[in-house]
Amino acid sequence: MSVQPRGVHRLPDQGQVFPLFVFGENIMSLEKPRPRPRRSGIESEEERAWVGFYQRVGRDPAIATEVMAQLESDPEMKRTHLALYLCCKESLRRHKAHQARNKRIGQFVRWLCHGLFVRPLRSLQKGLRHGSDIAVECLPEVVKEPAVAQVRRLARETEFTTAHTAFEQQAAQSAADPLPASTEAQASPSAKTTRSAA
Repeated sequence: MSVQPRGVHRLPDQGQVFPLFVFGENIMSLEKPRPRPRRSGIESEEERAWVGFYQRVGRDPAIATEVMAQLESDPEMKRTHLALYLCCKESLRRHKAHQARNKRIGQFVRWLCHGLFVRPLRSLQKGLRHGSDIAVECLPEVVKEPAVAQVRRLARETEFTTAHTAFEQQAAQSAADPLPASTEAQASPSAKTTRSAA
């Protein structure tokens, strides 16, 4: 007789090898399985909702906060759904880390924009403000002609005004009809005296 492995029987007539549980050594497998208690529709919906929470708490920190607050208020529920509670904590920790990272990036971008745009613009404005003062000082000085002041002063005097109107009348007449040369010679000494008086 050959030694056979434990749990294996050899049928003498056919020579086939079968596991022992077929022959009844494993009695539990031959019994009918106990029917599982049927769950109501509400229980299955509750279970589906909890599964949905498992999926959504990782994406939405608001839901993670609410679920975590609910689980913390009931210790029995927290013990039952400990993995969900831990998922909520992890989600909130990740969310806080993302916010801190975004804040650091925002500060860096503000600093960079301030350095690239605001500071050069301010220094340009400051330079233009001082540059306009410098440009005005670089312009050539306006030389006041003393003759211009003298002409203005003379134009206010009555004697000059009368002489000027007389001269304009003579010029208008000479332009209208040519005068003989002798009249011009007589007019010229009077004009010389007027000029020297000025």
